[in-house]
Amino acid sequence: MSVDALSSPVALRAGDPAANGQARAKTAEPDKAGVETSSHLPGQRPAALVQAVAALLWLPQAALLSIAVGRIAAGNGLSGILWLASGVLIIGILRAFIDAAGNRLAFHGARATLARLRRDGVLALACRSPLDPGRIASGEAASILAEQAEAVVPYLARFRPARFKATVVPVAILLCVLSLSWAVAIVLLVAAPLIPVFMALIGWRAKAASEAQLVEVGGMNAFLLDRLRGLATIRALDAVDVTAKRLRADAESLRSRTMAVLRIAFLSSAVLELFAALGVAMVAVYVGFHLLGQLDFGTWRGRLSLSEGLFILLLAPAFFEPLRELSAVWHDRAAGEASLEALRKLAVKGVDLPRDGDKPDDDRAAFPARFGTPSVHIRDVTFRYAGDRRPVFEQFSLDIAPGESVALLGPSGSGKTTLLALIAGLAPLDGGDIMVAGKSMATGAAAQRRCIAWVGQKPHIFAGTVGANVSLGRPDVDADAVASALHNAALDTVANARGKSSIGEGGSGLSGGEALRLALARAAANAHAQLILADEPTAHLDDETANDIASRLFALAQGRTLVIATHDPALAARADRIIDLRTVFTGSDA
Repeated sequence: MSVDALSSPVALRAGDPAANGQARAKTAEPDKAGVETSSHLPGQRPAALVQAVAALLWLPQAALLSIAVGRIAAGNGLSGILWLASGVLIIGILRAFIDAAGNRLAFHGARATLARLRRDGVLALACRSPLDPGRIASGEAASILAEQAEAVVPYLARFRPARFKATVVPVAILLCVLSLSWAVAIVLLVAAPLIPVFMALIGWRAKAASEAQLVEVGGMNAFLLDRLRGLATIRALDAVDVTAKRLRADAESLRSRTMAVLRIAFLSSAVLELFAALGVAMVAVYVGFHLLGQLDFGTWRGRLSLSEGLFILLLAPAFFEPLRELSAVWHDRAAGEASLEALRKLAVKGVDLPRDGDKPDDDRAAFPARFGTPSVHIRDVTFRYAGDRRPVFEQFSLDIAPGESVALLGPSGSGKTTLLALIAGLAPLDGGDIMVAGKSMATGAAAQRRCIAWVGQKPHIFAGTVGANVSLGRPDVDADAVASALHNAALDTVANARGKSSIGEGGSGLSGGEALRLALARAAANAHAQLILADEPTAHLDDETANDIASRLFALAQGRTLVIATHDPALAARADRIIDLRTVFTGSDA
C-alpha cells in the first residue's frame, strides 16, 4: 500500500497507525490551515450591515410618530396625520422584512462558515501522523467537531451582528439627540460607557469559564471513549466501580462548570438592564420637567416642543436596545470564541504530509524514471518521544543500497516500527537526517512518500468490497491493476467468492492471513512504489501462512528496495542484510 494512498476519500474513514499515518495533508500554522481567527471570519459583515440598516429605520419612524402626536395635540384632524401614519406603517413593514432578511443571511452565513471550519478541522486532524505527540485524542476531537463547534453558529449569527449594531446604532441616535438637546446627549453619553465596561469585566470571566467548560467536555468525552474501548480489560481487572466513580465525578465537575457559565451570563444581563433603566429614567425625568417648564437648560434653541420631546423619549430606549441585544447574546461570545480556539487546536503545525488535490510536481511525477530504485541513507539520527528523556535512537546511522533488502531484527520494543516510521517521514527528527533517493525527508517527504509502500502487521480494512480496499480510491489504480494485485497476493479466489459484497469495518470476515495478503495487494497495486516498508508482516501467523506471505513479499520486492521490521529470524534470514537493533537501542518503542 502506498504511504500516500490513504489520502483517498475511501481511506480517510479509518484510523490505524499504518493507515492514518500514511494519510495526507500538509498541516500548517493555524491561520494558514483554513481555521480562521475570530476577527477574520468571512461572510458576516453583509448580514450585520443589513440588520444595522433595519435598526436605523427606527429613526424616521420615530420622527413621523412624534410629529403625528404633536399635530394631534395641536388639534389637527385625522386627515392631517394620515400620511404620517401611512409612513409609520410602511417603514415598520420594511423594517420587519429587512431585519428578517438580515437574520436569515447571518444564519446561513454562520452555517456555511461552520461547515468550512469543520471541514478544515477534519482535514487537519486527518493530516496528523499517529506518531505526532501533539495529536489530539479521538474522543476530544469528536467532541470539538460535533458538539463544541455548534457554539460557533450563535456566535456568528447573533453576537457579531449585535456587536456591529451596538457600535453603529447608538452613535446615530446620539447625533440625532444631540441636534435637539445637549443635556440628554450627555446623559446618554455618560450612561452608555458604563455598560460595556462592566460587561467587559464580566466577559473576561465568562470566557475563562466557557473555556474551562469546553475543556471539561472534551476531557470527559476522551475519557469515556477510552474506557469504552477498554471495557473488556476493565471488567477483567474488576475496575468497573472505579471507572464509574471517575465518570460520575467528571459529570459533577461538568455540571458545576456549566452552572458557572450560566450564572455569569445572567449577571451580564442584569448589569445592562440596570444601567439601561437608569439611563432611560433620567432622560424621561429631564424631558418631563423641561416640557413642564421646570428646567430651562439643555437645548440649543429655547424650549423643546412636544414632538421634539416625544422624539427624544422614543429614541432613548432605542439607544440602549442594541446594547441590550448584545447583553442577551454575550454568553454566545464566550462559548463561540472558546469553540473557535478548540477548532484551532486541530490545525496546529504537524508532520508534512500531502493534501488531497495536490498536483504532482516534477520530482514526484518523475521519481521512478529519474531515480529508479531508491537508496536510503540515515545520518546521525536522534529521536525521542514526547515526555521521554531517553532517546529511542541517538546518533544512529544506516545506509541501504538501491534494490537491497534489509531486515531490522529485534524483540518487541527495540525500535523497529519507529525506524520505519522515521524513514517514511511520519515523525519529526530531533537530530540528523534521512535521505531517500538523495532527497531529505525533512523537506521532501510529501514527494518521496508517494513512491513508498507500507505493509503493516495490522492493516485497517474498510467497509467495502475487496477491490475497493485494494484501490483505496486512487485514480491511477484501475480494475486491471486491482485484479493483478489480488492475483499476486493470492486473493483472487477470495475476491471472486465475495463479488460485490462488502467486508465489515475492521476486516470482519477475513482471517489474519487474508488481511496481510490484502496489505500486500495494496502495495502491489501501486506501480510507482520503489521502496517497501514492511512492519512485522508475518507476526501472529502460522508457519505455512507466514512462509507464503514472506515469499510473496520478497517476490513483490524484486527490483525494489525493501526494509522489513521483524522479530522472526527465519524471515530476517531471507533478506540481503540483517541489522540487529538491540545493539543500537537505547529507549522504549511505542
